Amino acid sequence: MTLVERLTDALDRGRRTTPVLLTGDLRELDVRDDADLTPAAVLVAVTDRERPGVILTQRTETLRKHAGQVAFPGGRLDPGETAIEAALREAEEEVALPRSLVRLVGEVDRYRTVTGFTVTPVLAVVPPDVPLVPSEAEVASVFEVPLDFLFDPDNQVEASATWQGRERHFYEIRWADRRIWGATAAMIVNLSRRLAW
Repeated sequence: MTLVERLTDALDRGRRTTPVLLTGDLRELDVRDDADLTPAAVLVAVTDRERPGVILTQRTETLRKHAGQVAFPGGRLDPGETAIEAALREAEEEVALPRSLVRLVGEVDRYRTVTGFTVTPVLAVVPPDVPLVPSEAEVASVFEVPLDFLFDPDNQVEASATWQGRERHFYEIRWADRRIWGATAAMIVNLSRRLAW
């Protein structure tokens, strides 16, 4: 069975269970209507190797929003664009990942951020060791983390911080010297529970 088939099967099985849907704070339900949020999409690119990994980016420190944070390639949808189209476009723009190398698995549960976005993760498989080139304006570096490490509940730590005068609770995953947290970590946790990998 190929990795695409394994992920597709796991996603189909996971859709028959009740997912743990996360919003911008682990302790509160975000009741805002999606119409009030800006639609965005990210590409969860899993590398097709014996020990599959996930491609992540470290954003530049000069960005207006989420500077320096670890993120999936992605961004807001352009007018008339689908989540899949946006995720593929953004991955091509941010890390020079050719669309022709991406094998789609499917869309995963949307995630609502406290910063006003509703993000659709698009799960896909890419060949291992594709030469990726970070876009200087947005991406400081590109790296890969083993999927089994990200999905291990022991590595998914609940943390908290004060933001805009309120205590917020979120997930954090440490990989080497990288801190994966907030929306990116939450989408990883959501996906790990949805796939039951």
